[in-house]
Amino acid sequence: MWTDMDENEAEDINQQDNDADESNAADELEETRGHTQKRGHGGVFNINPGATMEKITTLRAAFAPPRSPGVRLRGIRSELLERRIAQIMREKIHAERNPPLPQTDFATITQRDFRVDGFIPQTTKITHLHDYKTEQAISYWSENYQQIQGVSAVESPNTPFRKCAQFSTPIEEQREEIELTIE
Repeated sequence: MWTDMDENEAEDINQQDNDADESNAADELEETRGHTQKRGHGGVFNINPGATMEKITTLRAAFAPPRSPGVRLRGIRSELLERRIAQIMREKIHAERNPPLPQTDFATITQRDFRVDGFIPQTTKITHLHDYKTEQAISYWSENYQQIQGVSAVESPNTPFRKCAQFSTPIEEQREEIELTIE
């Protein structure tokens, strides 16, 4: 077959075969990568793909936990005595580390200072009857209204905090006479 063909023709056929091989290799490579990423590398750790891991390790085989003989090794009285001693020790340590809180005194200032034994409260005698509806209450502010800044002019000393409307009342309607001093 090679004998009848030119060298150019043989070269073209070889080129086509190489291209086909490369495309098949690329497809196989993509399939292999996906397969490898999904299932891992087969045959790297073991040759048999259906094999399962062993359930026992060398550590478990060498150091197995001791097995109970199935019968009581100590008597009931011994166990109860040990539990009781452990409980007493726990209570002792708890009492040492957490001393009892001092008793809280819930007495108020009134109970301590004003309700002393032997104190007899006395009410003062009424010297003058007051009417709470008409009279103004006496307080620090009502006694010292002259020293307070920002209070309007006081019309009568009995009612120092009533509103004074002198600044807004027209001159014609004011009841008090205004003394004008002309110089």
